[in-house]
Amino acid sequence: MMNSINNLELVKKLVNEAAPVIKIEQIDNQQLAFEIEKRDVHHVLTVLKNSGWKQLSYMSAVDWIDANKFELVYVVFNWDKPVYVQIRAMIDRNNPEMDSILPIFPGVKYYEREAHEFFGIAFPGNPDYHKQLILEGWDDLPPLRKDFDPSAYSDRKFPSREYPADFSVVDPKNKSIEKRKERKVRANALRTGGNKQ
Repeated sequence: MMNSINNLELVKKLVNEAAPVIKIEQIDNQQLAFEIEKRDVHHVLTVLKNSGWKQLSYMSAVDWIDANKFELVYVVFNWDKPVYVQIRAMIDRNNPEMDSILPIFPGVKYYEREAHEFFGIAFPGNPDYHKQLILEGWDDLPPLRKDFDPSAYSDRKFPSREYPADFSVVDPKNKSIEKRKERKVRANALRTGGNKQ
């Protein structure tokens, strides 16, 4: 096993030789991030996998609404040269589509489904990307997009309720408020060594 500095240099060399790099960021001594063009993602991930970065640890997206872009982030790991590598690429927010990396990393199947469900990104080449994974019956804008309004969604989907300013126990046999007060007194006594403050 090489030391982490040598591993980082090896990763920089591999990625720089595979494709033009827009930006490199060293997260820490065991993690590098590379921003590359969308068209180069498959080639760079293939080069990394063939060089030992065989584990896709994570894949997700970031919504940069002001730039009208989504950033796809792929995180791969090498067990022999312990360095996490992030491959980042920007895609258009108005037509969010990225060819699936399923042929390279089969484990991405569910990450792509999640990114589609929460951001609305299409992944042609993944036959299941459009199937709902978590949000069954969701019928609104994907909820992790920054233009999704959770208050408006809640107002449309759920009845409005008025809540009293003071909570009152309807059942007089329910002693939960008194028990909560007793627990606070005991906890305070333990914190202060029995001294009252």
